Amino acid sequence: MRRIFCFALAFALVSVAGIAQNRAPKTFDTYVIDVEGGHAILYVSPSGEALLEDTGSPGGRDVQRIMDVLDAAGIKQIDHMLLTHYHGDHVGGLEELATKIPIKHFYDHGQTSEPKEQVPNFQAMYAGLYAKIPRTVLKPGDKIPFAGVTVNVVTSNGDVIKTPLPGGGKPNPYCADFKPRDESHVDPDNPMSVGVVYTFGKFRSINLGDYTWNAEQKLMCPNNPIGTVDIYETSHHGIDQSGSAALVHALAPRVAIMHNSTRKGGPIQTMHILHTSPGLEDIWQLHWAYGAGVEENSPGLFIANIEDPAVLAGVITGASGGGRPGGGPGPGAGPGGPPPQAPPAGAAPGGPGGPGAGGRAGMMPGGPGGGRGGHTGPAFWIKVSAQTDGSFTVTNTRNNFTKTYQARK
Repeated sequence: MRRIFCFALAFALVSVAGIAQNRAPKTFDTYVIDVEGGHAILYVSPSGEALLEDTGSPGGRDVQRIMDVLDAAGIKQIDHMLLTHYHGDHVGGLEELATKIPIKHFYDHGQTSEPKEQVPNFQAMYAGLYAKIPRTVLKPGDKIPFAGVTVNVVTSNGDVIKTPLPGGGKPNPYCADFKPRDESHVDPDNPMSVGVVYTFGKFRSINLGDYTWNAEQKLMCPNNPIGTVDIYETSHHGIDQSGSAALVHALAPRVAIMHNSTRKGGPIQTMHILHTSPGLEDIWQLHWAYGAGVEENSPGLFIANIEDPAVLAGVITGASGGGRPGGGPGPGAGPGGPPPQAPPAGAAPGGPGGPGAGGRAGMMPGGPGGGRGGHTGPAFWIKVSAQTDGSFTVTNTRNNFTKTYQARK
């Protein structure tokens, strides 16, 4: 009997160990939400904590899109609500969002730098919220406590970190060619943006809000305090007021994700800097960018929302997608490999009658945060799932196209 019991116990232990080995490891997930030229990104830790950066524009549309993503991610409360700065396309949805889901803690850069609020009475409304909910004014060098993920604050209220992060601190060779620009027209709260680096094992991503071109020199020169990252969430919606080579090329991201709209973000200068960044493999976009033209946009597989049938038809019928200046491979091509091919006409994702169409025909122009264009109906997001070994998978929810990036060697 004792021998039978010991055998049964050993079998049970081996079975449990086998189940544990087969269980998929928990990931650090990022959801880049389509708030159409605004900003809202959800981060979910391996333990299920939620950190939301910004809330898009006012008017209800963006809040509903955020709620749709929260529901898809199984999130019932926002543990950490980070406001990068106080512009309408970043904080406009906060008041309504706070009525729909519990928020446990606010983080921001402190007092607004602009005398006229983009969202009327926002500061008074926000003060009413953080009178009841804890609030932290962030400084460079702070960390946001996020279970299983290290969140380093690298910029806030116009200041930058003084002590390099692990892997940072080396001279930045791209500073030699940096040319300051006239930023007299730039809204003052943009360079006040809270910027953070997320680290999950060997995986790293960076989000600097609307941090501006000239401010990037203060952060990145003469030494690079950050080192390299796997994902660069493009600053300032991908417009050319941000994203200098001194920042992007020094970070050497493998993937860039652009939270743009059709006419906000993705101009030629921005796309050229991204395309020529050392080691860049792909650019994923929330929208087709008219400013990038046919040559500079990514292939349709990498674009979450393509609402213009004429543009979609152009991609499918053979227009070059995302070729690098000089004829090199575009995003989606591995080093030295051929450029990616557009999907066949029968698999036209998101087009009328194609997979993921979901009633998207008849998009209406206009809408908050979208520049001169916008749409109603389904809004697709881009999801990143990262492993501690540095590997990660990116998914376009419009067409379920997925690409896995192996860990750096």
